[in-house]
Amino acid sequence: MAVDQKVGSEHAGPEVETSTSLRPGQSYEKSHTMPANDTQLESTGQPAAGAAHKEDNHMEDFASALESYTLETEPAPSEDNVFKGSVVKITATHVVVDIGFKSEGLVPIAEVTDADGNIKFQPGEQIEVMVQRGENEEGAVLLSHERAQRVRVWENIEKAYNAKEPVKGKIAERVKGGVSVDIGVKAFMPGSQVDVHPVRNLDTLKGHEIEVRVIKLNKKRGNIVVSRKAILDEEIASKREKTLEHLEEGSVLTGTVKNLTEYGAFVDLGGIDGLLHITDMSWGRLTHPRDLVHVGDQIQVKVLKYDPEKLRVSLGFKQLTPDPWLDAAERYPIGARVRGRVLSVTDYGAFIELEQGIEGLVHVSEMSWSKRMKHPSKLVTPGNEIECVVLNVNPTERRISLGLKQLESNPWERLHEKYPIGSTVEGRVRNLTDFGAFIEIEDGIDGLVHVSNLSWTKRVKHPSEVLKKGEKVKALVLGIEPEQRRLSLGVKQLQPDAWESFFQTHRIGDVVHGKVLRLAQFGAFVEIADGVEGLCHNSEATDSNGTPAKLESGQEHDFKIIKMNPEEKKVGLSLRAVGEEASRADVEAYKHPASSATTTLGDIINWKRAGNDQD
Repeated sequence: MAVDQKVGSEHAGPEVETSTSLRPGQSYEKSHTMPANDTQLESTGQPAAGAAHKEDNHMEDFASALESYTLETEPAPSEDNVFKGSVVKITATHVVVDIGFKSEGLVPIAEVTDADGNIKFQPGEQIEVMVQRGENEEGAVLLSHERAQRVRVWENIEKAYNAKEPVKGKIAERVKGGVSVDIGVKAFMPGSQVDVHPVRNLDTLKGHEIEVRVIKLNKKRGNIVVSRKAILDEEIASKREKTLEHLEEGSVLTGTVKNLTEYGAFVDLGGIDGLLHITDMSWGRLTHPRDLVHVGDQIQVKVLKYDPEKLRVSLGFKQLTPDPWLDAAERYPIGARVRGRVLSVTDYGAFIELEQGIEGLVHVSEMSWSKRMKHPSKLVTPGNEIECVVLNVNPTERRISLGLKQLESNPWERLHEKYPIGSTVEGRVRNLTDFGAFIEIEDGIDGLVHVSNLSWTKRVKHPSEVLKKGEKVKALVLGIEPEQRRLSLGVKQLQPDAWESFFQTHRIGDVVHGKVLRLAQFGAFVEIADGVEGLCHNSEATDSNGTPAKLESGQEHDFKIIKMNPEEKKVGLSLRAVGEEASRADVEAYKHPASSATTTLGDIINWKRAGNDQD
């Protein structure tokens, strides 16, 4: 039956034309089309819902067509016209046969010659013949051996028909509505009777040898209709009956892969199909069922579920082998070095196949000690074999966490020794952010200079005001946190603190010269040293007479320090106090002249005016 299987499996299609062909002059002509969903299978391979009802309607149309169908063949010859004769001699054109008539008969030489050109009879042998027509001009009777053979063929066909036994034949050609089959004589097989499933292209069946069942016989009209589907249906029913005897949940059966889909494979268990879902094929990962099986493969499967009413069978293949996750924790202890094949790479890591059914994930954070790795594909490639370290195993969730960076020493663990706090380091500005600048001091080690640690004197809003990307800079190590992989650096710490120097060299009451930087509603900010600012409140911005002084940006004046707060880096200034101090000096100078006893108060006033004019 190898040929039978090929006929059905290779040409299954969505629709088959089954119009019935009649001889010219006949009054009946019927055609119909079988839609694909009449025999469409559900996931179990069994007929879909509603298919039985459609099949009943289809069979009624088919039966009606058979009643009126006649293939264009000769009527069956009568056995009464068959004579047995004896071969007298063989000529170049005829075989001379004695059939007891007053004259001998002639059989055309072509009717007794086989495919190799050999004559099948010799003088003296018996031969069956039929009278073709009367005597020819020489008085010889014209005979036919082929017509006599057809009588025996019809006898065998009639016996097979009555006994419902199969007969062998060969598909001769495509005809309207089906194919003609040579079973000794030409018989018609409708397209719907070629296979249990619709056949897409009947032309491809030409020359196939098959077994068929005679389902209609009319000797008078020479009409024979055959069906291969009837035999296949019986075979399937027989196989199904035997399969159902052993079919139960948990049983292990052998089946043949019948069809593949994206979600699984249909397996013929013997008259009944079961679905082997892709998730039950392997403990490992499969992208498509064809990665494991192919159509025609014989495989062992385990019955997972069975619904006797709907004849639905769910099968498993991986269940025939132990679950590899059961002892995964023992076989992959934490800290062990393992080797595996890279299955896939994603934005968040890479999946590594350690064995069939066991996959682990190397998260992107476990690939390198460096924080700046952009994508896992920079380190691993699908298909490559790599070594990893087991970080965690969770058999319940079927997860294994792996690491790559653990194969190398952690540079952060020895950072205190290499770069102790207070030491000076040099690196390149790798990145600038709103809150600071990242300085790479070695491969995989970046330190952060916070924006507040860039300058003692300037109010830096963004690190780009002080640093440029790619620039080499020196910095002071302020702190190290190996667990969080943090390194704090400072740039301003390499320079003297202007505020600290100012507070060390100045006291309250000192008069300093300053430049107005900016004005506010409550006063003016004055630069009194490089990087050091003081505030002159509006209440202190008056002259000696209490008249408010008009301060503007850019003006320079002398101010007296009236407040100092080193912790908060604040200095209070007064313009008024400088005027008061000058007045007291004038009075003291008047009371105790330093250079001459003749100095008068007017001289002092004129001297002060001269000083103001110079300012």
